[in-house]
Parts: sequence; structure tokens; C-alpha cells
Amino acid sequence: MQDLLFDGQQFVAAGGGRGGRGNARFATSTLRAPRHAEKGEKGQEHTLRLELKLLADVGLIGYPNVGKSTLLSRISSARPKIADYPFTTLVPNLGVVTPEEHRPFVVADIPGLIEGASKGAGLGLTFLRHVERTRLLIHLLDISEGPSRDAVKDFHALNQELKAYHSSLQKKTQLVALNKIDLPSVQERAKGIKNQFEKMGHRLYFISGQTGEGMEELMEAASRALESISDQVHE
Repeated sequence: MQDLLFDGQQFVAAGGGRGGRGNARFATSTLRAPRHAEKGEKGQEHTLRLELKLLADVGLIGYPNVGKSTLLSRISSARPKIADYPFTTLVPNLGVVTPEEHRPFVVADIPGLIEGASKGAGLGLTFLRHVERTRLLIHLLDISEGPSRDAVKDFHALNQELKAYHSSLQKKTQLVALNKIDLPSVQERAKGIKNQFEKMGHRLYFISGQTGEGMEELMEAASRALESISDQVHE
């Protein structure tokens, strides 16, 4: 198994066979233009499986239709497909965020994950591999469907899928954001949910992909988190 992470990095997957001697090697004083040569040896043959894993600083994760594509369109110039049905996004979309006082960073809208994603449910394996390449995760939650939607349960369920796919994913720094705070039904439950996440050690950001509320604060937090991660790497 080989990973290519850097520009110009190379890996020899199959070695070529040794080349045969050309006709010039058989030239002599009496045979100046020989018309025969040796065949080269056969090279190695392998069947390879190649996987593309997109590189991004931040990955947006969450259940289908929580507003990841809308968020990406708000914070960058990306224009992902947005619709009111599950799995609108079938491949990750990338956008560049350019904060005024911080370095630009790349955000990937990871297609919706569901329970069982680590076992392939909902094309989960196809989506999860892109999460490996991110440095920071923004976990987007949506409770606008009503009391039946439990933000804490959704948070734990998807983190369990990250852990089941690869233990390193659960260890990534996460910011947690509750979307659609512009809706009265979400506002009524927001304070109680915020308290629950604070008890778990997570600050809950309130945002609205529709109105843009809370976006600046969330992106500021993302910028600071990325800078902190970079500092830890260089220590």
C-alpha cells in the first residue's frame, strides 16, 4: 500500500524488464551495420486499485440534508448542487475560504454520512476516505425536523462511524455547529442542546445557511483551530 501526498512524489508500482542489446552492440570491424538485436526481458505485471482521496484543510460532515452544501456556498465561491432530498452531493465539493485576518483554507463538503457508513451503507466507504485527508472537521447538525431529531444522538452516531472506519478519524479536532438557527422551532431547543454539548466538552456554534447568521464566528473558530493544529505539528 502506497500513499502519494506531495507534489512530485513517485512510486514504482511495477518494474520494467531489462532491455536487450541493440544492433549497435553487435557491430564489428567487419560487420559495420548488423541487422539483429536482442529482445528485452518482460517487466512486472500487477493489478492495482487506485483511490483518490481529496486533500482539504476542513471537512464538513453530517447526515444527509443538514445543510453542508449550503454552508460551503456561503463561506466560499463554490456552487455545489443544493436540493431538498438526501444524497444531493455524490462527490465532495471543494471551496476556498479567505478570512481577512487569517490564511486561506480549503473546505471539502463531504457527502452525507449515515449509520452503517463504515460498512458501506449509503456509499459510506466512498465518502469516508476523503475525511482521512482533512485536518479539521466541522460537524453540522440539524434538528429542524422536530423533537424526533436528537442532535446529541446524531453526533455520537456519526463519530462512532468515524471510529469504526479508522480510529484516527475520531481523534481529529471537531467544531460542532447547529444549523437553521433562524427557525423558531430550532431556537426553542437550542439552549438545552447547547448545554448538553458543553457538558461533553464541545462548544456548540449556532449558524444559519439561509441567512448567514453565525458564519463569521464559525470561520474564525476554524481558522484558529487550524493554526493551533499547525503549531502542534511544528513543535
